[in-house]
Amino acid sequence: MKQYLQQDEWRIIEDRWNPAHNRISESIFSIGNGIMGQRANFEERYTGDSLQGTYVAGVYYPDKTRVGWWKNGYPEYFAKVINAPNWIGLGIEVDGEHLDLATCKEVESFRRELNMQLGYLERSFTARMGSGKRVKVTAKRFCSLADGEIGAIRYSFTPLNFSGTLTITSFIDADVINQDSNYDEKFWVEVDAKVKKRQVYITAETRKTQFQVCMGAKFAVFQNGKETDLVATKTHRAKYVANTVDVPCTEEQELVIYKYAAVLSSLNHAPEDLMDKCKEKVQYAFEQGFDQLLEAHSQHWLDKWEEADIRIEGDVAAQQGIRFNIFQLYQTYTGEDERLNIGPKGFTGEKYGGVTYWDTEAYCLPFYLATAEEKVARNLVYYRFKHLQKAIENAEKLGFTDGAALYPMVTINGEECHNEWEITFEEIHRNGAIAFAIYDYIRYTGDKAYLAAYGLEVLIGIARFWAQRVHFSQRRGQYVMHGVTGPNEYENNVNNNWYTSYIARWCLQYAMDAIAYVEETAPEKFQILEDKIKFHRYTETKKWKEIADNMYLGEDEALGIYVQHDGFLDKDLLTVNDLRPEDRPLNQKWSWDRILRSVFIKQADVLQGLYLFEEHFEEDTIRRNFDFYEPRTVHESSLSPCVHVILAAKLGKEAKAYEMYLRTARLDLDDYNNDTEDGLHITSMAGTWMAFVKGFGGMRVYDDHLYFSPFIPEKWASYAFKVRFRGYYVEVVVNKNSTTIQNHSEQALTLYVRNEKKTVEAGGSLVC
Repeated sequence: MKQYLQQDEWRIIEDRWNPAHNRISESIFSIGNGIMGQRANFEERYTGDSLQGTYVAGVYYPDKTRVGWWKNGYPEYFAKVINAPNWIGLGIEVDGEHLDLATCKEVESFRRELNMQLGYLERSFTARMGSGKRVKVTAKRFCSLADGEIGAIRYSFTPLNFSGTLTITSFIDADVINQDSNYDEKFWVEVDAKVKKRQVYITAETRKTQFQVCMGAKFAVFQNGKETDLVATKTHRAKYVANTVDVPCTEEQELVIYKYAAVLSSLNHAPEDLMDKCKEKVQYAFEQGFDQLLEAHSQHWLDKWEEADIRIEGDVAAQQGIRFNIFQLYQTYTGEDERLNIGPKGFTGEKYGGVTYWDTEAYCLPFYLATAEEKVARNLVYYRFKHLQKAIENAEKLGFTDGAALYPMVTINGEECHNEWEITFEEIHRNGAIAFAIYDYIRYTGDKAYLAAYGLEVLIGIARFWAQRVHFSQRRGQYVMHGVTGPNEYENNVNNNWYTSYIARWCLQYAMDAIAYVEETAPEKFQILEDKIKFHRYTETKKWKEIADNMYLGEDEALGIYVQHDGFLDKDLLTVNDLRPEDRPLNQKWSWDRILRSVFIKQADVLQGLYLFEEHFEEDTIRRNFDFYEPRTVHESSLSPCVHVILAAKLGKEAKAYEMYLRTARLDLDDYNNDTEDGLHITSMAGTWMAFVKGFGGMRVYDDHLYFSPFIPEKWASYAFKVRFRGYYVEVVVNKNSTTIQNHSEQALTLYVRNEKKTVEAGGSLVC
């Protein structure tokens, strides 16, 4: 862990300069608005260790797969949400000397602050340059939530012990690289560029995919509160446009630079209109001014917090953690564009390609179900329906037939683009997460019409896959599933992974239930679907039922646990307490061979199934499995701690639930796994919300009703959270002595608190 950030309820604060932490901070202090975002790179030059990153939602490049040797079925490319042109750049020179914290003689003071309540990034420092000149800088910027195509910067410069000439270069640089480019390619080509007085514009196009992005910027310089009219030198070279001005600066007098930018893409505008639209947007931003733009942006954040804030009294570390997670989720995905999804790194880094994983269905969907309008969650499940044909094609590449669908492990357009064989071909439990998301969406919203409209077709494709993926074992007299990787990626190519087999069986059963429901309630739509997909109901469902009734699921009666996979109990059954601190994290300290042979578990595997299907199991069964598997879990996946919080809370393990909550809530803030520099773990942040609301709040949905079974950690004085549910808006406030349910809705609500049925009147509250 690296605990160098100050703890504050609404702000993330770095109060000293340490170059070794810069990449981590660039991730943590990232900003975005669902349409674009960027790492917390400096506006001025920085030649030290840095990962420069600006990202535009939905714009990607199919980087050719690079592997040592090819295998049938391998994807041709790995889709990447790529580093886009850099619009924040402000070159600062003092009498010909570049301002660069990497080369300054001394950084006397430094502060970087992310204001989560109002949604802006601010940085200030005082430094002594190589020449001995002392300067003070304060920079504030944001990506507007009020207008997702606008960004703005206020950059102030004060000479502290000299007067001289300040040279300012406002630029946009499209000659950028991706750190993880497989063949060191650059992905952008210039299409058009314009350089005008204090304005620069550039349109760049991605190779192969031919997305176009137009960025424009206009700047102004103020001295003594008045705008200075300066003659700018114009620069245009390959993939780079700039304006440069020389400004006399006076000792102890502040000079302020405002830079207003627009970022437009061909996803939302016709390519031929991009430049003109960009100019209009830049001019609009310039006329609005920094303060007015910031006020509109911050009001959007205040509105979001009013709706979805979680309050904790008595624990600043826990409070900061949950707000940071909610803040980053809303920066990444707003749900307004059904073409977009939630990348594991969002707008904070390049790793994982920035595209869609099963994380969306398993971890993110519950957050958006409860904190946003219903259409947002519907867009997330509909996203997979739109990609169904690609999922069928993905399965065909691996030898499956007759409409069997295998959704990709990684995608941005429905095609599989992940190329680690043990993941691409074997981590097939992802299909189950997508089916469960349909179930979860309908269970929460009551939108059963979704089954007939879209859901059933997806469920049938997934069921067809499972029916072909299993085989009958004559020795066991049951159906088995060999050569899979479960959620625990520290074991590959195993047989009969319990979680994969369990969720496969459930998928078959749920598909049959859905067929019966749609046939009864929408027979005409069912007939059309039967014809469309050539569905042979009797023969196919007969086979599905036979498999579901006879699926092998490993169990050890002596221990009273489900066996993670064949042979797991033959391992040396050490626990995490047997590891030396210097062995952690295993994925950075041990060989892969040693990891695969060990008993140690990367993330919830059997416990993932017990979490998803907890109503299928007795509490004692969950407890025995938790007590066996959790001590062997190293939690080196960001997706692991949240599941353990929920189960620990259910089992009354308060200390473990709190420990795991802090780990998931502060995973990136404290760099638990020594990997925050690559970008934040956005999808696990939704898991943090689940850990809180489902863990401490005990929220569930059964039989069309909300259930709460809250408890409060010893360290907390109180906590509160809000959820949406089927048109209701409910607030839960928990303290040491009571639970209060507030119904912020226009009609009475019936729900259950600790399994007792309660009714809360419209606009009223109930104390339990």
